[in-house]
Formats: sequence, structure tokens, C-alpha cells
Amino acid sequence: MSLSMFKASVPVFTRQLANLSAILHKAEAHAAARKIDPAVFINARLAPDMFPLSRQVQSASDSAKGCAARLAGVEIPSYADTETTFPELQARIGKTVAFLQSLGPELIDGSEERAIVLKLRGQETKFSGQYYLLNFALPNFFFHAVTAYDILRHNGLEIGKQDFLGSF
Repeated sequence: MSLSMFKASVPVFTRQLANLSAILHKAEAHAAARKIDPAVFINARLAPDMFPLSRQVQSASDSAKGCAARLAGVEIPSYADTETTFPELQARIGKTVAFLQSLGPELIDGSEERAIVLKLRGQETKFSGQYYLLNFALPNFFFHAVTAYDILRHNGLEIGKQDFLGSF
């Protein structure tokens, strides 16, 4: 049996967003226990030219909801990107997961050949649905999720690979 487009997308996104949410809860508790202003973590970045934690979480959210919506052929929800606190980032993740859960397999399965057109660096780039999911959307999503993890780990949060992967 082949792997469906739905199974390769929505459950993968929702699982990793749940893991990211758990990591953010640990970061918030860590900041409180050590009397660190949470903004230190929210605004932290790995390198001067990289986005801060808040934008990494927003970008992971955008990647997940954008991919699922494009594959389903529905409008992508627009979020304002104004989150500056852990509770706001958690709410962002919650909204994203709720949107993902609203899309059933009947909307996404069969999207392997759906034309996906993105504007990248000022140019239109065309993908088939399957190529877009496997070679653009999933790598982009995981890049932002792991960068959020790395920012927090770099800043002293005691997390490990199992936190990123979650429980099985």
C-alpha cells in the first residue's frame, strides 16, 4: 500500500508541532525557574542574520498550514505574526493544529499532481503536489522546527533529541 499525501503531511505536521509546543512549555518553565525574562528566549537567534525564536515558530506554523492548504486546494489562513510571548506562540501552534485537523484525507489525498505555484525570490516556481510536499514543504517545516529547538538548546534549555522527536 502506498503512503497517502494526507498521511505524509497532516499527521507529520501535527506531531512535530505538538513536540515544538512541549519544548516551548519547557522553555517557559525554565525561564520562570531561573528568573530569566522570557523575551530573552523569544528574541534569541543562532546567528545575527537568522530569525529569532518567535519567527522560527511562526515560520514552522506557516509552512505547515500553507502546505496543507495548498494540497487541499483551500485558502491559507492568515496569521498576523505578532506573537511575542510563550502563551502567544502556544496559541499560534494551537490555531495551526486546529486548522490542520479540519482538513480530512478526502481533501488532500490525490493531490500528488496538483499544480502548486509559489513566488520565490520574485519568481514563480511550479511544483507538483508530491514534489512540493516532499522536497520543499517538509524540509522547510523541519528546518524552522529544528532551528527553534537549537535556539533554546543553545541558550541553556535542558532538552535533547527525544524532546524534538517526541514519544512513540
